[in-house]
Amino acid sequence: MRKILFSIVALFAGVSLVSAHTSLLKGDHLHSNNQQDVVIKTEKVAGNVYVLFGQGGNIGVSVGKDGILMIDDQFERIADKIKAALKELGSDKPRFLFNTHWHGDHSGGNPVFGADSIIIAHTNVRTRLSTPNSGGREFKPLAPVGLPMITYNEGLSIHFNGEEVRAVYYPSGHTDGDTVLFFTASNVVHLGDDFFVGRFPFVDLNSGGSVEGLAKNIGELIKTIPADAKLIPGHGAISTVNDLKTYHQMLLETTSIVREKMKTKSLDDIKKEGFPEKYKEWGSGFIKTEAWIETIYKSYSVVKK
Repeated sequence: MRKILFSIVALFAGVSLVSAHTSLLKGDHLHSNNQQDVVIKTEKVAGNVYVLFGQGGNIGVSVGKDGILMIDDQFERIADKIKAALKELGSDKPRFLFNTHWHGDHSGGNPVFGADSIIIAHTNVRTRLSTPNSGGREFKPLAPVGLPMITYNEGLSIHFNGEEVRAVYYPSGHTDGDTVLFFTASNVVHLGDDFFVGRFPFVDLNSGGSVEGLAKNIGELIKTIPADAKLIPGHGAISTVNDLKTYHQMLLETTSIVREKMKTKSLDDIKKEGFPEKYKEWGSGFIKTEAWIETIYKSYSVVKK
């Protein structure tokens, strides 16, 4: 029944959400699609862990005697620049590569890195990366070399560079294949696109995501993550648990506002009224205020049905 309801949403989704989904897969929402304009910035997070900022989702990297373990790989078109940044850390051939979810700005480099790395992801990620109509949109499946070789349903651990790297599946949040990775000794957590710092998130309703599920997952993570941990978001700067709490409060408050108005008002009217002034800056990113309102409205319309 749940899959049917998400299909209904996919058929009737508004133009803004469809456009957002398409641009996310292609990378059109980013500042530039020109490889020459991309600069990969490397920053130490804590312990064995670094983060690479480039053109797409933040890349987490574990560096040590066992080699390189990488989380997400942005786009195929900038793989050479990512490799150059990894080389500076020790090797341009990661032994392991995790995909936090299936979107192209996090898995687009798979066909390049898959030649030398073992790709690992949730079962739903492999399914979507190998399916022509993933997420309700036409999608060119990745070549076999770019598909996850190891998949899981709940999670798994890799003991690498002197610590347990624990991958945990969180369902129905950003998508239906989201993984959060815990570097247990370094005290670092990579949250993928479950966490957009200071901005409204993209919740991919067409790929099994839901606003309700995302808020629930973030609430659980706040209880799970050590208070002094460093966080790598899907998009944005290295963050803290307090930043995650602020994000969670935004999810709860904006959802409450929209759900209350849904009782008596249309989607267009809710969009016109918007949110209180304190949320103005949250709508300055990839997902604008109207798109976030529409996401909440459609996500909870599915729940109601």
